[in-house]
Amino acid sequence: MLSYHLKSALYDLDMLIEMTGSDIDDIRAAKQEPQFARLSLKEEKIRSFESKKAMIDHEISKLMTLNPEKGLENLLSEEQHLQLESLRAKLEALSEINKKYAKMVLTVSAFYNSLLERLVPTEMDGYNAVASKNSASFLEIRA
Repeated sequence: MLSYHLKSALYDLDMLIEMTGSDIDDIRAAKQEPQFARLSLKEEKIRSFESKKAMIDHEISKLMTLNPEKGLENLLSEEQHLQLESLRAKLEALSEINKKYAKMVLTVSAFYNSLLERLVPTEMDGYNAVASKNSASFLEIRA
């Protein structure tokens, strides 16, 4: 059962890495709709991975409880050790691609915020940013 959960978790990580790579490509091409379309699928894969990770933890805990005299290295097969190592490597890869994605998102966000600030200047009113009084003339509507 542990091997099944490990394979399934590895698949989820592969899918998350692939989708995040697609998000990066879409940011570069200024395509936001595909990113928004993938968002719910990514959230589903994250929940799925978290569930499988909990099952993996439970299976390992159960093995250790049933065999308290043995260490973890003696409880798992060679294939399971390789799957755990692959799981760790894919988590690191996901972390790296998420960092790259986050930097791009922050850069694009800062660009659009500065552009908006130039078009509609704001000033702080406590913790809220509100349009400054000088910007009202820019948005004047005449009937």
